[in-house]
Amino acid sequence: MIKEAINYLSSPLYSFTAFIFLFWLSLKRIDIVGTKKFGLGLLIFILVIFGWMISDPVFFSVISLPDNIPIIILNALVFWSTWFALYKGHQNDLRIERGEQPLEGTPENREKVWAWPNLVYTELFCGILCTVFLIVWAIFFKAPLEEPANPTWAPNPAKAPWYFLGLQEMLVYFDPWMAGVVLPGLIIVGLIAIPFIDINPKGNGYFTFKERKFAIAGFLFGWLALWIFLIQIGTFLRGPNWTFYGPFEYWDAHKVVAENNINLSEIFWIKLFNTSLPKNIFLREIFGIIFVLVYFVGVIPLITKKWGQSYLERMGTIRYYTMVFLLLGMALLPLKMYLRWFLTLKYILAMPEFELNL
Repeated sequence: MIKEAINYLSSPLYSFTAFIFLFWLSLKRIDIVGTKKFGLGLLIFILVIFGWMISDPVFFSVISLPDNIPIIILNALVFWSTWFALYKGHQNDLRIERGEQPLEGTPENREKVWAWPNLVYTELFCGILCTVFLIVWAIFFKAPLEEPANPTWAPNPAKAPWYFLGLQEMLVYFDPWMAGVVLPGLIIVGLIAIPFIDINPKGNGYFTFKERKFAIAGFLFGWLALWIFLIQIGTFLRGPNWTFYGPFEYWDAHKVVAENNINLSEIFWIKLFNTSLPKNIFLREIFGIIFVLVYFVGVIPLITKKWGQSYLERMGTIRYYTMVFLLLGMALLPLKMYLRWFLTLKYILAMPEFELNL
């Protein structure tokens, strides 16, 4: 009964919504999350739940695959480093409230050492340890190599390397051009633009959260919710035919999920107006065009008026509107995900004649 409930609640709609809620709650209650007691309690809770889950043969068969074990280790490192950064930031925020310097600014933590030999020796030993670890790993776990490529047969599921599974999951919700070129391009441009957009000197050289709430929350949401989460879905919960499976659900290659995804134009013209699609491309997609214009043009003044006036004054026009455009591009992914889940929407704007499907 419990396993069936977990399988049901693990569907992308419920699990992604729960992840966003827990993410918001964690940043809202940083006074609780940023403590050692919380970190230790969370670690114990995760270990107990994980220990119970691996007792299930189906769950164990998925996570014990040789190419999945490193991802579990990476998950642990990602979430530990995230909690540690929040913990250090909370400790510094408490010190700043008391009128003290951040821990990184105290005399005992400002000692400077030469890169040679101090840093180089440390990096050398880390490299040796990593090499030894990889050699031992290769001895005990066989590499997941497959037979030579066969054009008449493809593995099911056909998965990309783990670091591309987030992009592969985006293909469920976006056109290949959008998921494979446009969105990754926006990610790269956004990361390059951060040093030029973010001119706030607070937080340079020390951990903090209260002084950089918006910047930290925005980055962590894009990193954890829109990248790490999608990798987990693609790695552990996408089975044959790229069908979703719960953690305790057997991967049956014959499982078929009936979906009838439709475009926004079909919702309006066929369902609401009970007529056929117009032959004129622009008339057919007028509702999608309006949606895109309102989203990328009309929403910006509303955001500026309600939340962004102070940011506009501090950052300047070019920096501010570049930041808002990138944030709207990032928010397009969860928006499209929810539209797919609730309305079975395929494309908001479908113009295959111009290779423009959004």
